[in-house]
Amino acid sequence: MANETRLRKDAETIFRSSLQAVDALQAVKKHLVRRNEDLAAGERTYDLSAFASISVVGAGKASAAMAQAVEEVLGNRLTEGLVTVKYGHALPLSTVRCREAGHPVPDASGLQGSRDIVRLLEAKGEKDLVLCLISGGGSALLPYPVEGITLQDKQDLTKALLESGVAIQEMNALRKHVSQVKGGRLAWTAYPATLIVLILSDVVGDDLESIASGPTVPDSSTFADCLSILDKHALRDRIPPAALLHLERGAEGRQDETPKKDAPAFRGTQNLIVANNMMAIQAARKKAESLGYNTLVLSSFVEGESREAAKMHAAIAREILKTGNPAPRPACVISGGETTVTVHGKGLGGRNQEFVLAAALELDGLPGVVMLSAGTDGTDGPTEAAGAVCDGATVQKARAAGLDAALYLAENDSYHFFARSGNLVVTGPTYTNVMDLRLILAG
Repeated sequence: MANETRLRKDAETIFRSSLQAVDALQAVKKHLVRRNEDLAAGERTYDLSAFASISVVGAGKASAAMAQAVEEVLGNRLTEGLVTVKYGHALPLSTVRCREAGHPVPDASGLQGSRDIVRLLEAKGEKDLVLCLISGGGSALLPYPVEGITLQDKQDLTKALLESGVAIQEMNALRKHVSQVKGGRLAWTAYPATLIVLILSDVVGDDLESIASGPTVPDSSTFADCLSILDKHALRDRIPPAALLHLERGAEGRQDETPKKDAPAFRGTQNLIVANNMMAIQAARKKAESLGYNTLVLSSFVEGESREAAKMHAAIAREILKTGNPAPRPACVISGGETTVTVHGKGLGGRNQEFVLAAALELDGLPGVVMLSAGTDGTDGPTEAAGAVCDGATVQKARAAGLDAALYLAENDSYHFFARSGNLVVTGPTYTNVMDLRLILAG
């Protein structure tokens, strides 16, 4: 028991160290540096004196913290701004307005914020500079459906996609084709202003098209792709009729496609990733090594069903204990990325909690191993927990308390299982978002 207690403590310490490495405010300030009237953003330098106005727009769970950084860098050179964040993620700002809205299902506040951002951008010309701040959650927080599709339609579409196990890239392809701002359309609206886009990546492989549904990058997906995705997951009958009609009309060439790479709006646009999942993983690795662990990074590309990913990670834990492979004990194996959950039950939870519950069943009775999985944004599904942690005794202890782990998993009710067994990982809002971190610790 003492060994597992130490492992649990170390796991949370390692996870929190990874959060510090992807702090949104510091990440922006590393990539945005002002020297008098010169503004260095990545490898480009902009002459601030050449612009009549400098504005900020943005959306995502971390966009308020990112806006704080921009205010610190630009000071009184900043003219105006508006960012939309998830409820509970607002921060005090001086020049930039901060609006809270619904996530993961968009709401009326998010729609109004999107309209206000579009109006702000429509007023900009070639003598204006716009800094756009994008982080995870931006898709839900930038809801502006095309004509003929209501906010309720957008909400119903989002719910259907979230419950179906659709990959984030597929989900975003559909979102882009029913939106007035996603899939490059925000850059299109800002044109001919100069656009600097600072991005916290919450997408496997840092695919710019998928982060917040790519509002400032060319879109390679098509209406035909969207229909293929619906057919792949048998979703045609589960999405709102107005959304399906729009996608079908688009595939027939009766709706304008999203902007492609030759669109002039992208010539004056720079998209710059300031933090990603691998940065969090490397920080976790460094902290684990300082605590005496032999470390191994599996991948930052882990996707697929949470339950299947849990089985694979549990198999690695068993291998470490039996053979010392792929890392000798004391071992810390780290992975990142973002899994999905296909919902069959009526419970409450998120992909990280479901992962840990499935892992707990696989590790049942195995001594000397702890597994943690948590979201770097501090939120896992529609819960206040970032994730959960388990060891080989978790299922047995729960059984003694009258909790059947297998039944909770069958109902997708991981949150209530871990809330009742005392194994939730709770951080509160972290004001960053670079997907998930998973840890296997073997003592």
